[in-house]
Amino acid sequence: MLKLIKYITLSILLLMQGCNKAPRTEQKITAADILGNPDYLAISYGGYREKTRDVQPTIKQLKEDMKILAAMNIKILRTYNVQLQQTPNLLRAISELKNEDPNFEMYVMLGAWIDCQNAWTDKAPNHEVESEQNAGEIDRAVALAKAYPEIVKIIAVGNEAMVNWATSYFVRPNVILKWVNHLQGLKQKGELSKELWITSSDDFSSWGGGDPSYHTEDLKELIKAVDYISMHTYPMHNSHYNPAFWLVPEEENNLTEAEKVEAAMQRALEFSQKQHDSVTNYMKSLGVNKPVHIGETGWSTVSNGHYGKNGSRATDEYKSGRYHELMRAWTNKAKISCFYFEAFDEQWKDAHNAKGSENHFGLINLKGEAKYALWDLVDQGVFDGLTRDGNSITKTYNGDKEALMKEVLVPPSVSEAAVHH
Repeated sequence: MLKLIKYITLSILLLMQGCNKAPRTEQKITAADILGNPDYLAISYGGYREKTRDVQPTIKQLKEDMKILAAMNIKILRTYNVQLQQTPNLLRAISELKNEDPNFEMYVMLGAWIDCQNAWTDKAPNHEVESEQNAGEIDRAVALAKAYPEIVKIIAVGNEAMVNWATSYFVRPNVILKWVNHLQGLKQKGELSKELWITSSDDFSSWGGGDPSYHTEDLKELIKAVDYISMHTYPMHNSHYNPAFWLVPEEENNLTEAEKVEAAMQRALEFSQKQHDSVTNYMKSLGVNKPVHIGETGWSTVSNGHYGKNGSRATDEYKSGRYHELMRAWTNKAKISCFYFEAFDEQWKDAHNAKGSENHFGLINLKGEAKYALWDLVDQGVFDGLTRDGNSITKTYNGDKEALMKEVLVPPSVSEAAVHH
């Protein structure tokens, strides 16, 4: 890993030297223009095809993915780290596409991964001290933002790096605050564009929207320091962990199965809306008023664990598609950017469990099939002539909605859940 990081750092420095020789003209479009703008749909992106991230997507594969996402009217991508080669290659791929077609638009929210000391090792994580790797990660993010100012419009310091359930790696807010202030300082000095927005992307509770134990002085300072708040909300996960909103209430027992499912999906939407409100209200209670966007939300289509038929019965393609539709409609109308998780299925996330939910959040599967959420786009012909790894973009279930609906599970009722507990 260290060799790889050194290689990437060298790659970025070489890129920057190239940029210094032939300075790029930065486009006028800024984060302020595109965030909260329904004409600039956002998505979380990882292009990994294999069961390990040791196999990096090629520039050709990344360009294929960009064309598919552009066809979906996606114009802002969220990435997660600059430790691996994927993100530098992605920026190169977008740059090449822009050179080939001046009208091609794709912007990036660049994630810098943040860990605590001893994260991902056989030693106990020390959540009070940050990893010595973090400084290099921030430096790489800065170098890429300088090399591609016309593409990188946001830097996010950490991903779910402050939430206490991220037991392998979480840090205290003072670490995120330190690096956010560092980046804001580089903007003030003119080393980074003043238009570049800085945030951290984290669970709604980490932003003060839940347990009051998160309401620390450091969090208050962080909320004041970022340019906007990027919060995560996952009703699908909460269908297991906090199922009260998900279970079919007694008064709905006489509804049809289809009506029960629809009512549950409406409650899932309300669950996310309340979490967004809770973060906004906490921020405003501090006398701060800035945008609160959704850095991550999504709905897996498969689970052999907590969310499948032996669990909360949340996961299937119909519910996933309905959640996508409801979230896009709400956030577009409310002018909230929603970095929907995620563009494509990635099987490295739960490599030893093919039906693990983490492998199935994509809107397009590994065979190049558009899941139910995107069937209407297939019908509209937006993917005509586009391929992914040699596959044309077709519909899952061969477009047979009846077959798809047969796999839809009705959420458990309140009384049923009580019996199981």
